[in-house]
Amino acid sequence: MGVVRSSRWAPVAGWFAATASSIVLSWVALLPVLNAARPDVGTLPDIDQVPAADVVAPVPVPVPLPSSASRPAPSRSVTTPAQPTTPTAKPSKPSPKPSSAKASTEPAATTVDGWTVTTGGDGLRTYLKSFTVKGGRAVIKMTSDGVVSLVTATPADGFAVQRTQSAPTDMAVYFNETNHSFIIHAIWWNDAPFVEVSEIGS
Repeated sequence: MGVVRSSRWAPVAGWFAATASSIVLSWVALLPVLNAARPDVGTLPDIDQVPAADVVAPVPVPVPLPSSASRPAPSRSVTTPAQPTTPTAKPSKPSPKPSSAKASTEPAATTVDGWTVTTGGDGLRTYLKSFTVKGGRAVIKMTSDGVVSLVTATPADGFAVQRTQSAPTDMAVYFNETNHSFIIHAIWWNDAPFVEVSEIGS
């Protein structure tokens, strides 16, 4: 029984020995090639000496556009036209009424011997009268304080006017032509106006 077992394993042991020998021979044959191909064996290089790897910019990924169905519809704002504003009628201002105070301050006029007489607030009376002669027309004014003055003097055709006054209470107006004169002599006399009209020459 022991002889039979040894005879069975003899071929298997020979196959293993041959296979192992071929593996060792193949390894010895490939050893120079592997040594030439592998990198240098030694200490690791410093991290500062290792070249930095190129940084590759990220490639933008296109974002798909939303379809027309998913897009929101643009909102439309409706503007209503402004309603025209009708101008409101402004109330008319009432016409100013004459003030009664002003009317009361105006002196009331009276007529005395053809003179228009007015009295001021200070009590001063004013006398005004127009005189007409063939040589012209004169308007004379007198006041109750005894002042006589000439307002206007208009000569007729061919006449010239001249005024003389010897005192505030005495004045004469001449309408002159060649060898002919009309004289209006006005004075304040006895607290009243006095006028005398005369003619000289022909």
